[in-house]
Amino acid sequence: MAEPAKLPLDSMLSRLDEVEHLQTISITGGEPTFSDKTVKEYIIPLLKYARSRGVRSQINSNVTLDYNRYEAIAPYLDVMHISFNYTEAADFHQVGFAKSGHSVSYEAAARLYERMIGNTKRLSAGGLYVSAESMINFRTHTKMADIHKLIVEMGCKRHEVHPMYPSAFAVDLPVINKKEMRDSIASLLDNRDPSVWMLFGTLPFFHCSEDSEDRTLLRRLAKEPNVTVRNDPDGRNRLNVNLFTGEVFVTDFSDIPAFGNISSDRLDALFERWIDHPLAKSVDCHCPAVGCCGPNLLVKDMYYRDVDFTVREAIQER
Repeated sequence: MAEPAKLPLDSMLSRLDEVEHLQTISITGGEPTFSDKTVKEYIIPLLKYARSRGVRSQINSNVTLDYNRYEAIAPYLDVMHISFNYTEAADFHQVGFAKSGHSVSYEAAARLYERMIGNTKRLSAGGLYVSAESMINFRTHTKMADIHKLIVEMGCKRHEVHPMYPSAFAVDLPVINKKEMRDSIASLLDNRDPSVWMLFGTLPFFHCSEDSEDRTLLRRLAKEPNVTVRNDPDGRNRLNVNLFTGEVFVTDFSDIPAFGNISSDRLDALFERWIDHPLAKSVDCHCPAVGCCGPNLLVKDMYYRDVDFTVREAIQER
């Protein structure tokens, strides 16, 4: 019920100062706004620092706490990122507390669900850029259009969509097949609001794939207005700093040990250490012909374990 001590804020800021080409920071959790003290003494100063450097910022939150906590952050924040995989309170009760380790009543979950929707609407109406992320999995793949409708109603400016892979907290997740994933994306494209930016990431589909259905979907995605596909910077090109221990990781969900600690290492040096790692080199590809930067490690491990992407080329359609 309480957060452990964090690294001194000055230590984090001094390490960020050393990064010459810093472009974005993302504050994630758990729930990063869980502690009001952390919001006031750590998160807001970090966001002010980012704003002073022209660095874009994002917070990943479930926005289920009191509204004034998010209102205090909003003036310094570029993007409020929420997870939204629900069509009703019952979905939230089932999905949101699947890993809680204790029983949560439906009534309590429903109150949080309504608060999440209410807070999102207020933040959006107040001018904050809210981006809602949905995961395509065995529970949601037939409901994505309905989920999208609620996200639009909440005033979100972006709907971010990713397949959910069996890793980390979701290691025991039942897996849907690629056809179910393609059908889910096609249905979402058929029923989406084109005024809302749709950002797809971590898709297991590539123009160098021998599966023509994969390439057909990618061509459609490329032609759709207000749609972006990225595969996938977060899983291989982002440094993740644990603010409690100082340990630095690169990939979000794979079992690679920390590359070092900010108490003794510069962030740029840690990133170079990752770039030289064999795993990084295994997905270090870029195909200018189709604007593809290849898979992240999760996708490669699940669908393309024996494939060398660095020697593949896009299949040009006639």
